[in-house]
Amino acid sequence: MTTNNEQELIDKIINGDSQSFAQVVDRHKNLVYSLALRMLKNPEEAEEVSQDTFIKVYTALNSFKGDSKFSTWIYRIAYNTCLDHIKKNKKRYDQLELNEVTENKVESLQNALDTMIVEERAEIIKSCLNHLPSEDAALLTLFYFEERNLKEIEKIMKLTVNTLKVRLFRARKKMAEVLLQQMEPEMLSNHG
Repeated sequence: MTTNNEQELIDKIINGDSQSFAQVVDRHKNLVYSLALRMLKNPEEAEEVSQDTFIKVYTALNSFKGDSKFSTWIYRIAYNTCLDHIKKNKKRYDQLELNEVTENKVESLQNALDTMIVEERAEIIKSCLNHLPSEDAALLTLFYFEERNLKEIEKIMKLTVNTLKVRLFRARKKMAEVLLQQMEPEMLSNHG
């Protein structure tokens, strides 16, 4: 499944070309960071895990077999690195409260109203993702934000497609419940 360009890039990296590895990092750093942020819910930890992910990618490059997309392999490493980080810091993650509220951020006042609405919706969804268990947040992120299909997610999360379908259904249901909890105070104040 590896493209010729990807294989050439991998070969260059294995032969010591650091510029080629910089290209890999540039191509995948935003998606790796997004996945880590969804799972860890902390920007500093997500940054740290992203760096760890790329160190692992570099050191394990010889073990890449090419039976999946290179990006899928990288995201699997990122996902597992996040899980390792969560296990290592389990106590802190167990203490996170479901009812933590994060404020929506409006980044630019110059944007048109339509853009603000889209951004607000995205922030609400991100906020709600932060209230979900890490694996649910990761699954929803991979499926909806990273637009990965179930076959790719199967390789990343090492779960069968049928299991993923069930988990995706349950994660959507949890997301709807959290969204309702987040929106309920606003609806009451608007209609109250």
